[in-house]
Amino acid sequence: MAAEEGAAIATVPPLDLTRHGAGYLALILFAAAYFLAMIEEVTELRKSKPMVFAASLIWVFIAVVYVSAGMGEQAGRAFRTSLESYAELFLFIMVSMTYLNAMEDRGVFESLRVWLLSKNFSYRQLFWITGFQAFFISSVCNNLTTALLMGSVIVAMGKHSPRFVTLSCINVVVAANAGGSFSPFGDITTLLIWQKGIVPFADFFSLLIPAVVNFVLPAAIMHFKIPKERPEAVSEAQEIKRGGGIIIALFLLTIITATCFENLLNLPPAAGMMLGLAYLKFFSYYLHKTAAGSVEPDDFETQEQQASSRISAHGRIDYFAPMKYMNRSKAFVESHRELDEPFDVFNKVADLEWDTLLFFYGVMVGVGGLSFMGYLTVASHHLYGEIDPTVANMLVGVASAFIDNGTIMLAVLTMAPDISQGQWLLVTLTAGVGGSLLAVGSAAGVGLMGQAKGIYTFASHLKWAPAIALGYLGSIAAHFLMNSRYF
Repeated sequence: MAAEEGAAIATVPPLDLTRHGAGYLALILFAAAYFLAMIEEVTELRKSKPMVFAASLIWVFIAVVYVSAGMGEQAGRAFRTSLESYAELFLFIMVSMTYLNAMEDRGVFESLRVWLLSKNFSYRQLFWITGFQAFFISSVCNNLTTALLMGSVIVAMGKHSPRFVTLSCINVVVAANAGGSFSPFGDITTLLIWQKGIVPFADFFSLLIPAVVNFVLPAAIMHFKIPKERPEAVSEAQEIKRGGGIIIALFLLTIITATCFENLLNLPPAAGMMLGLAYLKFFSYYLHKTAAGSVEPDDFETQEQQASSRISAHGRIDYFAPMKYMNRSKAFVESHRELDEPFDVFNKVADLEWDTLLFFYGVMVGVGGLSFMGYLTVASHHLYGEIDPTVANMLVGVASAFIDNGTIMLAVLTMAPDISQGQWLLVTLTAGVGGSLLAVGSAAGVGLMGQAKGIYTFASHLKWAPAIALGYLGSIAAHFLMNSRYF
């Protein structure tokens, strides 16, 4: 009976709120929240706060209208659909960031930084090396993980050159988005197109040259603004801590597991990533049990209790002491951390960039609400019903700088326009690389803004938007030139 009732609710078409007062309020609220997120470095207001607030109110507006129309259950189902999409993204990002934190703890990035500096590369050479690494890594790994990985190395190498860090972060964002656009499993847009069977597996690689053009053109322009100096040379070797190599291997195994879950088992990649987190958890247990002079569990718990009790003031009982201890600042952690402290995977989960993860919640749930109101459907009909497909696909790329490219691609697939294979490849390219136009246009940009806070910002990225736009147009021209057989 519940299944039949759910099916009946699902067949009821959603209300068109595009010309309703609630719809107009939702648009204004979402735009205002996005604007506040863009100027985070000016207002010093964390970007997650306005976005989560806006997303919550948008669904309040929707629920009020639907409840008054006796359709509250349908609104609830729609919200859960948006929440499910975010939950998958959240789990995927959480595991990726946890592995990155674990590798940082084991000195992997510091070792890579020392190795690069030992080769006496100039800042300009490092700029290109990190860019090409991001380009090719993102073809097999999502752009966010790639950007965070290379961002850690860049920030470590450019401690004495903020300009190098800023331009290299911009370069990595462009390279990561471009690298994911020619691989079937490199980006959400290519994955959606591939799963629908619209573009065969091998045809995606015809976008390789256009993707290279998209990355190389703005990088060549930024090259001349990179300092000519060389970072201070490092002669000594930096050894990776015990278990670092295994953690790298486990991370690669996790990516393979997520890919197999998606392509072989038809399960969400997040399910594979969570299995990969289990790999790390068991390995963390192994490191703890085999560490020289490891602390027994009972002794370790006693030390935790003693540390938390020290937070209590003037000998009085502080019932919030355990909570304060769990949420202690990084400065406190560093000042009390023993050099031989056992590796603990749960500490790496606690150190995630939670502001970024909550910002993603606001964006995805908010965009899901606007889509449920009917705005994305109207935009899709207008694009492919009244405009030339080439112009429409270029505009889709520009829109992906403001709205999640996965949502944009879903709207295009829902519209199912009657266009050629070449046009499908074009929209795959533009939706993938269009997010590079703005720092908030892709997960890679948002993640790096949190990692290189104050150095790589929305404003610093916007300054180079004309050069990135030149690469965007160049990649489209290269696609028409190289892949004319598909049109």
